Amino acid sequence: NTMKVKILQWHAVASWTWDAQDETCGICRMAFDGCCPDCKFPGDDCPLIWGACNHAYHLHCILKWVNSQTSTPLCPMCRREWQFKG
Repeated sequence: NTMKVKILQWHAVASWTWDAQDETCGICRMAFDGCCPDCKFPGDDCPLIWGACNHAYHLHCILKWVNSQTSTPLCPMCRREWQFKG
C-alpha cells in the first residue's frame, strides 16, 4: 500500500544569518540576526564588521567602542589591537 500525496500549494520561507562564530555581539550582547540597540531594524543599515582577529560586532557598536578609547583601540573580546578586516 502506497499513499500518494498531492501538494496543492507550498510557501517557501527563507531566512538569513550572518556568518559569524558567535550568536551575539560582544559589545551590546544583542543577536547578530537582529540589530544593535541604536537601530530599529536589522539589515544593511546595521551590518556586521569583522576585525583582523576575526571577532565580529555590529558596525555601530564597534564604531562607538573605537571612538570611546583614549589610546589604541583593542578588540573587546581578545584585546588584540583593533583593526578592521580588509
